[in-house]
Amino acid sequence: MSTAEHPADNHDLIRVRGARVNNLADVDVDVPKRRLTVFTGVSGSGKSSLVFGTIAAESQRMINETYSAFVQGFMPTQARPEVDVLDGLTPAIIVDQERMGGDPRSTVGTATDTGAMLRILFSRIGKPHIGSPKAFSFNVASISGAGAITTQRGGRTVKERRSFSVTGGMCPHCEGRGSVTDFDLSQLYDAGKSLHEGAVTVPGYTGDGHWTLRPFTESGFLDPDKPIRDYTDDELHDFLHKEPVKVRIGGINVTYEGLIPRIRKSMLSKDRESMQPHIREFVDRAVVFTACPECAGTRLNETARSARIAGVNIAEACAMQISDLAEWIRGLDEPSVVPLLTALRQTLDSFVEIGLGYLSLDRPSATLSGGEAQRTKMIRHLGSSLTDVTYVFDEPTIGLHPHDIRRMNDLLLRLRDKGNTVLVVEHDPEVIATADHVVDLGPGAGSAGGTICFEGTVEGLRSGETLTGHHLDDRVAVKKQVREPTGTLEIRGATSHNLADVDVDIPLGVLCVITGVAGSGKSSLVHESIPPEAGVIPVDQDAIRGSRRSNPATYTGLLDPIRKAFAKANGVKPALFSANSEGACPGCNGAGVVHTDLAMMAGVATTCEECSGKRFQESVLEYRLGGRDISEVLAMSATEAAEFFGPGEARTPAAQRILARLADVGLGYLSLGQSLTTLSGGERQRLKLATHMSEKGGVYVLDEPTTGLHLADIEQLLGLLDRLVDAGKSVIVIEHHQAVMAHADHIVDLGPGAGHDGGKVVFEGTPAELVADRPTLTGQHLAEYVGV
Repeated sequence: MSTAEHPADNHDLIRVRGARVNNLADVDVDVPKRRLTVFTGVSGSGKSSLVFGTIAAESQRMINETYSAFVQGFMPTQARPEVDVLDGLTPAIIVDQERMGGDPRSTVGTATDTGAMLRILFSRIGKPHIGSPKAFSFNVASISGAGAITTQRGGRTVKERRSFSVTGGMCPHCEGRGSVTDFDLSQLYDAGKSLHEGAVTVPGYTGDGHWTLRPFTESGFLDPDKPIRDYTDDELHDFLHKEPVKVRIGGINVTYEGLIPRIRKSMLSKDRESMQPHIREFVDRAVVFTACPECAGTRLNETARSARIAGVNIAEACAMQISDLAEWIRGLDEPSVVPLLTALRQTLDSFVEIGLGYLSLDRPSATLSGGEAQRTKMIRHLGSSLTDVTYVFDEPTIGLHPHDIRRMNDLLLRLRDKGNTVLVVEHDPEVIATADHVVDLGPGAGSAGGTICFEGTVEGLRSGETLTGHHLDDRVAVKKQVREPTGTLEIRGATSHNLADVDVDIPLGVLCVITGVAGSGKSSLVHESIPPEAGVIPVDQDAIRGSRRSNPATYTGLLDPIRKAFAKANGVKPALFSANSEGACPGCNGAGVVHTDLAMMAGVATTCEECSGKRFQESVLEYRLGGRDISEVLAMSATEAAEFFGPGEARTPAAQRILARLADVGLGYLSLGQSLTTLSGGERQRLKLATHMSEKGGVYVLDEPTTGLHLADIEQLLGLLDRLVDAGKSVIVIEHHQAVMAHADHIVDLGPGAGHDGGKVVFEGTPAELVADRPTLTGQHLAEYVGV
């Protein structure tokens, strides 16, 4: 037998040459296949641009190109990344932090196919038998119909009567949503005014368009000059609840229907998280969501709830904690469905193994955190028999307690050991330590990054001269002298989700850290149990909403003082200095690029020839402030702009205050005009923190502020938290990072486990007391971290 190496064995590297996506500076790198490679570097150094924007994006684009042009027309188009050479790719599966579900009917069960398997199980062995799996689906309504059809057979016309019926599981009252809405009418209209006087106060219903107000004022059903409080019962019904009917207004046929059904269709059909901010604010104010009285929030009709297996119906099974559901499935002995029970058991065990055993299948997927969503997406891959696949993870330890991180590392190694290539963007030293290969990008962020600082083993990184290597073994000492509280924030009888009638006093005027394993009840305690009158300013992990025109200058409000300064210096209107208003280049409408849609092929974005990508009209660029035009100012970094708007001709104190906050949160390197869509997750969260720092309020609540932070940035974050407290603020932080715990003045630890095994306060006190006593999992890991 020949011992010569087979040609196929030579392809054991992913080769990247000349990568220039975002801030990458002609990056060349070789990534070994069938190994666990961790990409590190400060926030904004180019990790995501290399892993997601280059390697994973090209792999997915090439797979899409194998489909026919017809099929490609239905798929998202992707441009080829800016890279000279990219070969050795294998099919990429991206497991990112994107929140799941925009549909109110999307749940953990529907997102993972576990619900589908459970429906098949109940349709096969549920008693009484009520129908196919559709009969247990809250996405399928029960419908039936009958009628006559005419067909041609052998030259003869044959008439037949046909009927059909579909048995679905959807609750007819709430249409499978599990909740119904009630309206606070005072938030919909001002009863003392008439329609012509602007009585309707719903966003979007205050104009004079055919589809908003005119059907109400010109349909003839209502007197537009009569105050609403004087309407008869019939008029009020027509105004609020009338069924759709065609009316003619101004020579055009339009549909008239009551205000409430119109709001339901235009606003409440969307998931709350996907609404525009002003719509979400209105809905929160005007609409009360309550559990459906007919299905008690289960989403299923009475027929679907009547079938049972071992005394449990499908709604009760979906409401169980997944770890309990796995035990229930394990106890079923039905030879006719053994393969189904085995598959279901393996999937549920994967939930428990990955640290999500505290969830339930009926949990709305939109309520999952970014970390929970990412781990939920991992479920379908853990039992996969595919090999030679590239799995790409974006900070998989986000939201994980140190106790859970070890389990996550084991899962990553399992994927690798099956012959897969595992690429992980990560800052956590415990994950970095498990890597076979490390790629460190930097040395800085933004334009100061984008180069490879180190490639090799973890030992090589530790002994190298890079920023990551220097901070890999950093440890924050337990704070010896803690601040004295100035008061307390009392929480009494908290029962939200899994909280077990919790009473706790959160000290004010100090840095208080809420910790505990994932699912122990931290978010429920802080976000849902603190009294609204406490004046809390939440800084959560929700993504920043905005178009590709949005940038740090527009989001933080920095553009307003800049526009006014330019207008004052040149004696013109401020609107000229907005790329979204009068000053916009007519060729690209202020976008700086012209987008060309090529149908099923990737769209092309080309720099606008008229403004050369500067976004403004040529006449606007003639106006200057301190020797710079508006496009040059927006191209500056926050640090450069702070110097520019300091003492001198361009001095603008209002702009300087905002720029100082950006520097405070470690975003001094960001370009003022950089699109928000190019920012990393950590950068977006710190940008939100910078905007909230100007708000009045005594209590800040931060949800895992170390998300996306490099080891070297942790010290800067701790300094920022100290400055907030020293300025008289109270800072409450939900956090797993041991450095933040060690630096706290007070710790509240929840647990001892997750789901119904948690929800209790297991420790209150200083970090030193937690380390000394080690009464909880958190105490044990914190003691190990500080080396006690």
